[in-house]
Amino acid sequence: MALNGNAEERAARTAAWLGAVVNVLLTVGKGGIGWWTGSRALVADAVHSAADVVSSAAVIIGLRIAAKPPDQDHPYGHGKAEMISSILVGLLLMGAGIDVGVGGVRGLWSPPSQPHVAAAVAALVGIIVKEALFRYSYTLGTRLRSRSLLASAYDHRSDVLSSAAALAGIVLALVGRRVHVWWLLYSDPLAAILVSLLILRMAVEIVRDASRTLMDTALDDQAVEGFTRFVEEVPGVVRVDGLRVRDHGRYLIIDVKIGVRAEISVAEGHEIAAQVKRRTMEAYPNVLDVFVHVNPYFEQEGRGS
Repeated sequence: MALNGNAEERAARTAAWLGAVVNVLLTVGKGGIGWWTGSRALVADAVHSAADVVSSAAVIIGLRIAAKPPDQDHPYGHGKAEMISSILVGLLLMGAGIDVGVGGVRGLWSPPSQPHVAAAVAALVGIIVKEALFRYSYTLGTRLRSRSLLASAYDHRSDVLSSAAALAGIVLALVGRRVHVWWLLYSDPLAAILVSLLILRMAVEIVRDASRTLMDTALDDQAVEGFTRFVEEVPGVVRVDGLRVRDHGRYLIIDVKIGVRAEISVAEGHEIAAQVKRRTMEAYPNVLDVFVHVNPYFEQEGRGS
């Protein structure tokens, strides 16, 4: 898969920039309306969107770095830059979640606010816009195997959940004001606390997933076995002596040791190795490179060396 200058890269950057612009608009809109109407839940939701602005910037930078081709200092490419940006997104979400939760707890010990209908409308608009962004980013991120885009997609989904919680709190507070049930007015700060818990949960999942890839956690056995069986079917390969897969987020790099008949020439062994690399990369578009080590296989002894 080409990693620079192609349509997929442009689509990924477009999605990241679209998310950044929308996050800025939602931050200003929800923050302004929340302050005007006195809705703590909507202000908390605006804080979440503000953190998303920084998250979007991290995703844009991560995509730009990850698109660079391998070089002398980075022979395996720059794909893990997306993991770093994903972790940054998660950490920013954690900070936003804690801030939102503290604000909600403080609201429980303050005189209850009485949100306006405009606050509910703003939260509803946020839900619709962010759900559309989630579906767009998730579909594109899955197709491109872009961890940073997927992290951004789940960030959008956390906004949907937080806006939904905010909407519920605002509506209950409005109902409480209408029917003169005073304790329902505290639904707004309670919704802010619920929003914070949803944000923290999403943040932990994003950081945990990206950290596993950064630490070169092995792919599941089923995926490795699939690559092994494929290589074994390449003509000239007697057996696979070992196979490891490096997950760089959007692409994979394979290290494989193959056994070939010991009596063939070096040139023939090299050609078999070249076939292993070429066929694997053709069959699996998400494989950026295949490093093949050739072992002689002695048929009489039934082992490689």
